[in-house]
Order: sequence, then structure tokens, then C-alpha cells
Amino acid sequence: MPTRAPYPFAEIEPHWQKRWAETACFRAAQPGESGSEKPKRYILDMFPYPSGSGLHVGHLEGYTATDIVARYWRMRGHNVLHPMGWDAFGLPAEQHAVQTGTHPRVTTKRNVDNFRRQIQAMGFSYDWSREIDTTDPKYFRWTQWIFLKLYEKGLAYVADAPVWYCPALGTVLANEEVLTTPEGPRSERGNHPVERRPMRQWMLRITAYAERLLRDLDLLEWPDSLKEMQRNWIGKSEGAEVDFAVAGSSQKITVYTTRPDTLFGATYVVLAPEHPLVSALVSSDRRDSVEKYRRDSAAKSDLERTELAKAKTGTPLGAFAINPVNGEKIPVWVADYVLASYGTGAVMAVPAHDERDFEFAQTFHLPVRRVIRPLSGKDEPGCYTDDGVNVDSGFLDGLKTPEAKARVIEELEKMKQGRRQVRYKLRDWLFSRQRYWGEPFPIVWRNGQPNPLQAKDLPLTLPELSDYQPSPTGEPPLGKADGWKNLPDGSVRELNTMPQWAGSCWYYLRFCDPGNQEAPWSQAAEKYWMQGGGVDLYVGGAEHAVLHLLYARFWHKVLFDCGLVSHPEPFRRLVNQGIILGEDNRKMSKSVGNVVNPDEVIAEHGADALRVFEMFMGPLEQMKPWSSKGMEGSVRFLARVWRLLCEETESGEWIPSSNLTDDAPSAETVKTLAKTTAKVESDIEGLQFNTAISALMVLVNHLTALPKRPRVALLHLARILAPFAPHLAEEIHQRLGGQGLVSTTAWPTYRREDLQDKVIELPVQVNSKLRGKILLPPNSTREQIESLVSAHPDFSAWTGGKKVQKVIIVPGRIVNLICP
Repeated sequence: MPTRAPYPFAEIEPHWQKRWAETACFRAAQPGESGSEKPKRYILDMFPYPSGSGLHVGHLEGYTATDIVARYWRMRGHNVLHPMGWDAFGLPAEQHAVQTGTHPRVTTKRNVDNFRRQIQAMGFSYDWSREIDTTDPKYFRWTQWIFLKLYEKGLAYVADAPVWYCPALGTVLANEEVLTTPEGPRSERGNHPVERRPMRQWMLRITAYAERLLRDLDLLEWPDSLKEMQRNWIGKSEGAEVDFAVAGSSQKITVYTTRPDTLFGATYVVLAPEHPLVSALVSSDRRDSVEKYRRDSAAKSDLERTELAKAKTGTPLGAFAINPVNGEKIPVWVADYVLASYGTGAVMAVPAHDERDFEFAQTFHLPVRRVIRPLSGKDEPGCYTDDGVNVDSGFLDGLKTPEAKARVIEELEKMKQGRRQVRYKLRDWLFSRQRYWGEPFPIVWRNGQPNPLQAKDLPLTLPELSDYQPSPTGEPPLGKADGWKNLPDGSVRELNTMPQWAGSCWYYLRFCDPGNQEAPWSQAAEKYWMQGGGVDLYVGGAEHAVLHLLYARFWHKVLFDCGLVSHPEPFRRLVNQGIILGEDNRKMSKSVGNVVNPDEVIAEHGADALRVFEMFMGPLEQMKPWSSKGMEGSVRFLARVWRLLCEETESGEWIPSSNLTDDAPSAETVKTLAKTTAKVESDIEGLQFNTAISALMVLVNHLTALPKRPRVALLHLARILAPFAPHLAEEIHQRLGGQGLVSTTAWPTYRREDLQDKVIELPVQVNSKLRGKILLPPNSTREQIESLVSAHPDFSAWTGGKKVQKVIIVPGRIVNLICP
């Protein structure tokens, strides 16, 4: 026989979910509609990719947090936009299509329906009238329209790029999607072999916005660690370009360095294997070994070549470069620790003052020349990379590093052999994918040139295919749709599709005005919902800390420059929720078998208990393990709330408690309600949900201990419990005769004076050692405190009869008597 539920959540929760849906009580008012005169709050989750495995309890942590905040501000009289949608293009549905023949659209719809069911079972207060799906032509029409804006501004272009191509997946992968394994580079998804290939790709010129992406981080209320990750990814550095003439040739090698002050210490030059000058400069006797080295390097990822490289590799070209400041001939090498994608793809190697150059010089017995002495004057063994004073550096001798940098750049510019430079590690965004299930590019090719479609021809939808497998040559699956690909005028459609990032770059703007058929959003809707600096609270996983946020910020700035949005940044405040681990303290994973399915938890304990537990586990941003015992604690707490107003008959029926009263609450209960409400308010606004729940537990203990429980006190409890356990709060509100829905009731008020105790306890120290305590009114003046202390019967014992020289009072905290 199944265990009886501690309170009837299985009846309560579906009932209130149905009521909320019927009354559309979470619908946000558009500007001009009734309700839009209220202050707005835009509370947003990073919308999910609807995978086949459904949601697990880790996903729900962030959604629960934003729902508490959204419900709270709604009750505080705000017009709250709290939407949900689906980032539904992507590789998993396409792989499923390749394996089973099921159209990705069918798989995606099934997954979306399951995600929606699971989310609705949690009682989240989303405005479902705004639901969007990135695979809906009514949505991606505008993704394509924004791409055309990028193209018009010269920010979308075609380039041949060396890319990671995965034959098994039939697509190009970003560097972040490639794993380094003992077997060689592999795809993160499916662990398939990948290879380097030059391919025609669409690129977005995000580098044009590097400085603004860096600078505008100062406008944002984001965690410092997250801002730092963005800064590191953008990777701004200030230095110089230096031209090295090639001995016996008209060619020159241009290097970029952040330490031009070390130029006198350069003992060789290194080119990346992909550098175009390698073929031109290699001597005939070195050609075979250099070509073999280039082939070997092409099979490695950037990570393998840099951070993961256990030993430095390289080979000489047989050419020499001339150092512009001292005329010295130094050898030119090719080595894969230099990347073509960073700087100029060439470095001047100063092994005495750069760790990577030092390791390389040690490996190949190249000279190490010290030209910087530490400020301390002490010679440091090995490689010295800090600032100091120049030595053995000609005209730079005796200059400190900042002055030496400025002086050498000045000289190089005079000699026309160098120039001051600001560089960024950020690279342009590779924006093509050789797959079917993505947004088609609104581009046709004529005579080898790309031509944009007109806005009136959008959306350009995907053709129906029966075979989603890419061709072995790497031609995308769209190449099989001859009738779609080839146009009557002889032009050919672009066959690549956009990456999954495209739809998530602007979805927060579509939520402002999702029904608009004439524009992606109206100016009025964008100005209203994005006023005050954009989305008021954006919550999601730390795995999106760099790419999604950087890409969305880039698109938003382009839209700002087009006059289409009113603020240069999309997300004013951002919080990353921590990961919920399995009960075994490992990351939840189907293969490990430690995934906790919310469907099972809701069936056993109810959605309210799951919501309360996820928020009670610890601070939102922290990583924490799941605990079945902890889950039971949340159930017991809600069962105690229920028993404040209901008791169970012998037949198992719930009836009103005989302890309820219509009497006014006592002064002590009024104070407890006021203090709890103030604490819950401040904790919700500070996203400290675990301590807010602790305060609610203290209040429930107080109410449970009362011989008679005032209905008005329980109605107050229902309102401050509503953001956390909304179904139970609605039931209590209704059973006690509350008007309407608790979800749309005003947040309870309290008197400020009820937050203050009638007396407080103040410790008394003598010469900073605790001697006793006094009781006094909280608003006592300094004179009153001194008077109470000196009149205390233990005053002489505290001071040992000594004279008090000074009295230090920290109001509300402590009194310290100084006695010599």
C-alpha cells in the first residue's frame, strides 16, 4: 500500500496550474495596454535546447530562482515579463534524423512538448502567450533579416578558413567543440575523428566591436569573474609591430610584440606553419622537412599546439632575418607554438624574457641574451619575464620598461620599421555550418559573388529532404535539394546553414513583441521592456559565460548602431546558477546513472517541495550535491505549513483546524510577521533564497506553537510563501477566504516600528574584554547609554574601581570602557 502523502499536493498542484492557465494571470501587459503604467521588470532564463532526454533537476534550479523573483515583483505591483521559449535548431536532432530518417522537425516538436510539460508541472509563472521557437519560420525570418543587416554593414563576409571538419558529423566544428585525445583530435559530440580543411565559410566581423565589447562591460552588473572571462577571451594587448627584413630577399617578416623593449634580446624569429612566407623563404635543402612538419602540425588543435604541448617542436627554414635595431642576422624557424590566428602569425623570439621562447631555445640550443635586469638589481636565474631596467640594449640602456617601450617604438617609427599597435586575441566569428537543421542563409551566388535576398523574400525556409547525410566531399546536405538549390536565373543558393548561436543572439528582443508580423519588434515594445539598461535579470549556466554572451552582445551593438534598439547592452544584471551534482557528488549524467528526473520527484513529493528544496540547498551560484534526505526535509516543512490550517480526520479527510481563530494576532506575532516579511523581501532581491526559506521556517515554528492561530496571520504567511511554494500558497489563501489569486494579490505590508525590538542587549567591554551586558531601548542616545552603564549595579566590579578615561560606543553593537 503506498505511503499517504503528508499533504494533498497531487490534487492541489494540477488544480492551481489549470486556474493560472485559464485566467492568463501571468500575461505581461504590452506598452499602451492596461497594466503597462506599472514599473516594468524583465526576468529572463537562458532558454533551453530541447533535448530528447528531457529536463533534469539541475535545469530547474535557475528557472525556480527566476520564477521566485518574477512572482515577487508581480506582487510588488510591477508589470513583469517572464517568458519561455526553445533554442531548437542544432546537431542532436539532425543526427537522430540521419540515424532514423525521422525529420528533425518531428523530433524537435516531440522534445519541445515534453520540455513544456515538465516546466508547466513546476508551476512556473511564464507568460506562455509569448512562447517562441527558433525553428519556427515566423521567428527565423527575423534571424535572417538581422543577418542581412550585418551583411549591409560589411560585418558578414566570405573567407577561406582552415577549419576543423568532422566527416562523420558532416560539419565544421568550432575550436571549443574539438577534444584532444591520445588518438588525435576528436569531436566533442560523438568522439569522431576530425581534420583540418580549408573551406569557404561565412564569417562575422566581431573584431570590429572588440574595444566596445571590452569597454561596455563596465556598464553591467555581472559577477567580476564572468567579466574577467570575457576580457580574457577578447584579449586586448598593447605593443608594436616590428618589421624584420629577410637577408638576401626583398621580403620582410612583420611580428607583433607586447614587449618591444626586449628587441635587443631577439635571437631568432619564428613563423607559424600556416604563415604564407614559409613556402617563399624555405631553402631548397630544408623544403622536405619543413613540408612534413607543416603536415604534422595541421593535425593538431590550437590547444595541443600551445597549452597542452609537453615539448616544443620546430624546424629551421634556412633563412635569416635582420634585427632592425642592431642589424644582427638571426635564424628564421617554423614552429607550431606560434598560431597563425594570433598577432601576425610570426614572433620575434626573446628566450631570456619569454617562457615559451626559452623552452624552445633550450630544446634547440639557441642563444639566450639577457637585456632586462630586475629592478632589485639581483640577477634571476633562467627566464625573467617581469618589468625591469634595460641593459645591453644600445639606446635603451638604463631605461625602465615603460620608458623603454615608448622609446623603441618612437625609434622604429622614425626608421619606418615598426609602429605602435593595439591587438586583440578575439578572432572573427566562423558563422557557417555544413548541416541541414539550421537557418538557411538569405544569400544566392551569381558569377562567384554572394547576393543578399530582399527582406520581402523572407523567410527562406528549408527544403524537405529524405537524406540528411552530408556528402563525403563536405558539401552540405542542402546540396541534395536540386530544385531548391538551383534557381531559374542560373544562380545557386548558399548551402551552408547558420550555427545554433544565431537564434539565441536576439531571442530576448523577440520576447518583447513576439506576435509582430511586420518587424522583429516594435520600437515602443523594445523601449518599454529594455529601458533601464536591458533585461533586468538574466540567469543561466556558467557554460555560456563567454560565447553566447559575447555573440549576443555583439549582435545587440550592431542593432544599436542601426538605431533598432535603445541601449548598447542587452543584459543589465546576470547571474550564473551553480551546478547540481548527483547524490554521488559527480556531475549528473545518463552514462553514470545519477540523473534525478523531476517527473519522479514531483510524483513522489510535489512541485512545491522540489522548488523549496532546490532553493534551500545553498546559495544559488554554488555547486551542490542532490540529497534525497534534504528533499524529505522540504516536504516536512510544507506539511507543517499545511497543518497550520488543516487537520486530518480518521477517515483521511482534511478539515479546517480547530486551532484557527478570527482574533487579531498578538503584538509578538505581528512583529514576527513583519521581521519575516522584511527578511524575505531583502533576500529575494539579493537572490539569497536559502536564507529566505530559513526565515519562513522560523515563522512557521512560531505559528505552530500558538494555541490559537489567527487566520489573518496565515493569510499573511500565504502571501510571502507564494513565490516559493505557489500551489500550496494559493490553496491556503482560498481556504481562508482570501480574495482572487494569491499570485496576483499585493505583497503584504508592515510597520517599520514592528521591525524593532522593545529592548536590545548590548555587550559591555572594559579595555576590549567582555565584562557584562545591559538591556536598553534600541533608539537610546549616547548619553542614555552612558548613564545606564554607569548606573548598572555591576559597574564597579566591571571597572575594578578604576576611573573610566573614555567610553567608546558602537550604536546597537557594543560599549567599550577604557580604564588606564
